[in-house]
Amino acid sequence: MIDSGNYVFQAQSALPMRGNIRQLTTDNYTLKVNPEKITSDLPYFGRAYTAPIDPTRTGIQFTTKDFDYKITPGKKEGWNVLIKPKDYKDVQQLQLSISSAGYATLQVISASRESITFNGIITAPGTH
Repeated sequence: MIDSGNYVFQAQSALPMRGNIRQLTTDNYTLKVNPEKITSDLPYFGRAYTAPIDPTRTGIQFTTKDFDYKITPGKKEGWNVLIKPKDYKDVQQLQLSISSAGYATLQVISASRESITFNGIITAPGTH
């Protein structure tokens, strides 16, 4: 799934730069990856440097069809994935560290907010 670039990261907990880890109680927080587009529907907890234009959109929610996608070998037969959206300027990069067992850590680096880290699992599209 990782090599094909077609999978879903399902967030189970969020760790903002300031504050405690937050367990996410719903399966709806995802980062969907496929070769044509990336769709993010993740929550955000932390400090924003600028207010959102739409106050109802406080999470990390976007779809991009123009992005760089790079896979490198990770620890213990895992993968490191670097995604850089080109047409969504608020998110500078998404860094995924994926284990061979399917566990993953996602770090979101933003231009207008403090970075945030999510822990979760990798699933096949349509299985969560």
